[in-house]
Amino acid sequence: MQVILGSGGIIGNGLAEILPQYTDKIRLVSRNPSAVNKNDELMKTDLTNYEQTVKALEQADAAYLVLGMEYKTAVWKRDWPKVMTNVINACKKFNTKLVFFDNVYSYGKVNGWMTEKTPMNPSSKKGEVRAKISEQLINEYKQGNIKAIIARAADFNGPTKSTFVSPLVYEKVRNGKKAQWFINADLRHSLTYTADAAKAAAILGNTPEAYNRVWHLPTDKNAPTGKEFINMVQETYGKNTGYATLSRWMLKMAGLFIPVIREMDEMLYQYDSEYLFDSSDFETHFFKAAPVKKSIEETVNRLKKT
Repeated sequence: MQVILGSGGIIGNGLAEILPQYTDKIRLVSRNPSAVNKNDELMKTDLTNYEQTVKALEQADAAYLVLGMEYKTAVWKRDWPKVMTNVINACKKFNTKLVFFDNVYSYGKVNGWMTEKTPMNPSSKKGEVRAKISEQLINEYKQGNIKAIIARAADFNGPTKSTFVSPLVYEKVRNGKKAQWFINADLRHSLTYTADAAKAAAILGNTPEAYNRVWHLPTDKNAPTGKEFINMVQETYGKNTGYATLSRWMLKMAGLFIPVIREMDEMLYQYDSEYLFDSSDFETHFFKAAPVKKSIEETVNRLKKT
């Protein structure tokens, strides 16, 4: 039995599509789960509740924590420590291996390439939360209490709203409007293709020797600038809509009226300098990341069907 904790998002659904290669028993766990495969077991669960979390992980050989939490610092501070503690304790109870799907917020602002050896030095409140729960899990596996993996991804590229390039680039170009980019479109910005990330998480979860360490999920090392990324999306759609850069001042003004933009303010350091994510270790051991151009073409093809 393999369990997806926080099913329903782009990574959870991608995992559910891939895991039948490894097991015929898949349990999808969320507040409102829906089946991806015919034989998926569905379980409504609040992961902030320990008893429900234990029930969700009963008989599980491996679990994937891919929960997407409301993008509010207050919610993250309140709920992430509870979720991580509950999941760790439930995994220990059943000897369940854990893959935690993480982002790079805990690294903070990094000059140069982010690697698995980059120290955690958060530059934001959300990053502090991520660092705390990552350290908690690392301490548990270093002490031999659990077998676990922290699988980190850069900002997403793919057919999902869980990425800034969805509303600012794909949707704008699709609708014949100017694309937008944060702060500076001349800087390189790594993007992890969601299809690669889901496939990689499944491989890691089913590779015994991959456990008890941090992995960076496959991400094209030829990181495009914002301008290059926009140009590739426009070429793929066959629309030259131009682009505009959203300055800090513009975003601050927008944040007065739009809560999610206000929540992004502390993360803007990711866009005022180069954001470079290295996954060469994973790619040496497993498979190469899709080139950005190919990931854009596949994303646009999927978006056209929606």
